[in-house]
Amino acid sequence: MAQPTFIEVQKTLSGVDYPVDRDGLVRHARSHQASDDIVRLLERIPNQTYDGPTAVSAAVTQESGGG
Repeated sequence: MAQPTFIEVQKTLSGVDYPVDRDGLVRHARSHQASDDIVRLLERIPNQTYDGPTAVSAAVTQESGGG
C-alpha cells in the first residue's frame, strides 16, 4: 500500500480551522471520509498544535519518510 502524499492529505484537510491539534486533524479527516491510510498517517504525526497547512505538510512528510 502506498503512503498518502501530502497533497492527498491537504485535500482531505481542506476547510480545517487552524490552529488545530493532531486529534482535531484526525477528527476532520474521519468526518470527511478520508482513507484509512490518511487517518493512520495523521494519527502518527506529533501531538502538537499546527498553525497551518505548511506545518501539517512538514509533519506528514517527516512521518512518511519523505524528509
